Amino acid sequence: MAELSTVLREAGQRLRQAGVEAPSREARLLAGAVLAAAPAALIAGSGRTIDADQRDRLEAAVDRRAAREPLSHILGRREFWSLEFRVDGSVLDPRPDSETLVEAGLAALAGRDRPWRLLDLGTGSGCLLLALLSEYRKASGIGVDLAPGAAMAARHNAARLGLGERAFFVAGDWAAGLAGGFDAIVANPPYIATGELAALMPEVRDHDPRRALDGGADGLEAYRAIARDVPRLLVPGGLLATEIGAGQADSVVEIIRAGGLAVERVAPDLAGIARVVLACRLGSDRARH
Repeated sequence: MAELSTVLREAGQRLRQAGVEAPSREARLLAGAVLAAAPAALIAGSGRTIDADQRDRLEAAVDRRAAREPLSHILGRREFWSLEFRVDGSVLDPRPDSETLVEAGLAALAGRDRPWRLLDLGTGSGCLLLALLSEYRKASGIGVDLAPGAAMAARHNAARLGLGERAFFVAGDWAAGLAGGFDAIVANPPYIATGELAALMPEVRDHDPRRALDGGADGLEAYRAIARDVPRLLVPGGLLATEIGAGQADSVVEIIRAGGLAVERVAPDLAGIARVVLACRLGSDRARH
């Protein structure tokens, strides 16, 4: 038997040496997963002990995190919009910054009881579409991802969250083959320039799917592809809300305007960084209220 407080202290020290932020907190989260206990119950000084098998399993989890595998991959889950998503290396790990897109979409698309038709391009885990469907109780939506494995992961998340009857996920190349009639389109496309990928944090560079990160030479290829199709997919007055990378606002606004949409505003994230571009198809906006 070993004192849990000692094991946690050693785990935190190892994670700190590996460059992990908030190492003590993450050590408790890993221990909570191994011991099936709430992290708050594992505060040092509780006098709790663990057996050899539990210690081996915790040390194995710490080894993975010290190698900079994302905590969400080790735990197998990530919280987004107060919903729990299953994640692995087949999908982009949902980021807190992406909640800005959900907030902006909710503000722009009023009428929570309307049967909106939503489209999520590059859906990954399905987090954007499913977060919106959790708020719009009568809405339905389609999520598209180039990778069949991502579409399958999103389907599983929808089923676990009780949203499977209103969310449909398919593998496809952006909007190719889709008919129109959508009230809103959301997207978090790859926007990292190819030459900048090597400088990303190891958790991102080595574990997120490259296709979900690589935006081409200037980081803007996906926006050009999306902008070509969005006008035919949206109803008049319909909404486009797309996440962007730091410093990309002016370029993405120009691309979207060139595609024929009217840009309404650029929404900042909690750090004040321009994070979401909102635009609409020209025409009546009555359907959004």
